[in-house]
Amino acid sequence: MLPRKRPRSGRSRLQFLLLFLTLGCVLMMVILLHPPPPTLHQAVTVQASKHSPDTGYRLDFGDSQEWVLEAETEGDEYSLLDGLPSFISLQEDQLLVAVASPRARRSQSQGRSQGSYQFIKHRSRRWDEEALEKDWRTEEDVEESEEVLTPLGPDSDGLNKPLSARLPLRRVLPEVRHPLCLQQHPTSGLPTASVILCFHDEAWPTLLRTVHSILDTAPRALLQEIILVDDLSQQELLKSALSEYVARLEAVKLLRSNRRLGTIGARMLGATRATGDVLVFMDAHCECHPGWLEPLLSRIADDRSRVVSPVIDVIDGKTLQYSASKLHRGTLDWKLDFRWEPLGEQEQKGLPSPISPVRSPVVPREVVAVDRHYFQNTGAYDPLLSLGDSENLEMSFKAWLCGGSVEILPCSRVGHIYRSQDASSGPDPEVALKNKIIIAETWLSSFKETFYRHIPEAFTLSKVAKPDCTERLKLQRRLGCRTFHWFLANVYPELYPSDHRPRFSGKLHNTGFGLCADCQAEGDILGCPMTLAPCSNNRQQQNLEHTGRKEILFSSPQRLCFDVRGGRVILQNCTEEGPAIHQQHWDFQEDGMIIHVLSGKCMDAGVQPSNKDLYLRQCDGKTSQLWRFNQIHPVDER
Repeated sequence: MLPRKRPRSGRSRLQFLLLFLTLGCVLMMVILLHPPPPTLHQAVTVQASKHSPDTGYRLDFGDSQEWVLEAETEGDEYSLLDGLPSFISLQEDQLLVAVASPRARRSQSQGRSQGSYQFIKHRSRRWDEEALEKDWRTEEDVEESEEVLTPLGPDSDGLNKPLSARLPLRRVLPEVRHPLCLQQHPTSGLPTASVILCFHDEAWPTLLRTVHSILDTAPRALLQEIILVDDLSQQELLKSALSEYVARLEAVKLLRSNRRLGTIGARMLGATRATGDVLVFMDAHCECHPGWLEPLLSRIADDRSRVVSPVIDVIDGKTLQYSASKLHRGTLDWKLDFRWEPLGEQEQKGLPSPISPVRSPVVPREVVAVDRHYFQNTGAYDPLLSLGDSENLEMSFKAWLCGGSVEILPCSRVGHIYRSQDASSGPDPEVALKNKIIIAETWLSSFKETFYRHIPEAFTLSKVAKPDCTERLKLQRRLGCRTFHWFLANVYPELYPSDHRPRFSGKLHNTGFGLCADCQAEGDILGCPMTLAPCSNNRQQQNLEHTGRKEILFSSPQRLCFDVRGGRVILQNCTEEGPAIHQQHWDFQEDGMIIHVLSGKCMDAGVQPSNKDLYLRQCDGKTSQLWRFNQIHPVDER
């Protein structure tokens, strides 16, 4: 019998134990050398606890760069980049943090005479290649999303946040552009763009979806930067977590304000830091089509005084479904409320092409592009409006009346999330009303009376606290702006009041000569030149009416109106429609001047020394240009 060989169980156990200890040591060394990063919720909590009113948010987000503006005094102003003059309405203390993109990193501090950028270097951290796909929602958001398998209704601000959180940050939009747009090729040498997104407690998915939509659709050579302006958001996720996320995106910067600015003030803040040739102001809940940017830049490159906008498509706030909009233009009513107006069939037929630019009386506020230097040189946004909205009305009036134009471009399309009408995110009603009063007092001239008749509470408020529009009126004179009557005659005549009843009637007295406007011809007076003659109650030719349609009407069966031929005021048949109607529009100013709407000149009786015929002349306020009717009638206008 052969002896049985005993197994070496003791040695095997010893080898296994040594292997286990070796692996444990290796694991411990890995953990010690590369500690796991804290969770997002912990990072947000820790960083938020560092906030104080004096220092602002001191963010730690790896090897990126943080700029903290340090003002020597609270009143220090900051100037525009690239040599542009400063905006008086913005100060250093409004900007706490500016996060630079990796491409914009610098290795040294940048000194300035007032305040400085302090360079803060953090320890490096290696980022995972899949970080962009990380779920950046808070733990509470994740739990809420997992509990609900079907779309919920909208939140208090009208947005379906759970559904929005489940959508990808990048999604492909349906192609809704005209086929001719796809055949267009942008020219070389287009200007660069700075896209400015202002937000206050914007939902995380919609904000980042807007950012990625811009990055994915705008050519990198044309996109100078995206500037995010945080208007004092309170959501924890929009603090250190947003800074950490944005720091790793190319060409994206983040500015933070330490006080609530409102849309206009936040856009102004972003404009002061922009370096692109064109400013594109965009709401922070948009999605862009490929090719949306090039048409905007091309039109501005051809004429830098153009203010342009894409076609604004609709993204439903409840379902987040994308719907193409028909061709519209922006308009307004006498309450100074913005309205979309479909482009009529006749107007569309009048366009040279289905993709031709559309003249728009008012630019929409959702997305608007303007040359940066033109924007600054024409006064930027009115600082009196900084706490509310209505900036699109002010920009539109300034463009049209001061030598520019407003267009909507069919080949540029951007989707915008429209929330429910009862959303509470709008401006304070009293602030919005004050903004309308500022616009009426600044731009509507004598037509502000029509505005006040439509909103009596605005008239009452204007008497309690009338805004000081002196600086804006000086700007109008410096730019040589036209009157609002020109806007009605040439841009949006549909807004003209339709009432034909007289506002003033009787004899038209000239203050300088003490005489009355008269027609000396007898019999057929068609084409009769108007002149001055002694005032008489027996002269039928001296009985005139100034109607709600801005006509000066001669009271006779022939229905003749003041018209202009060769600079001379004559009587012609009244025109009811067509372009010729603007030739017969006159505005009676509060100071007594009568302005010919189409030319912007004043009716004057002292032009020719040999006679006292009425001519048009540049308005200078001399007594021969001052008039008064002897009867005034209240008129109700729509």
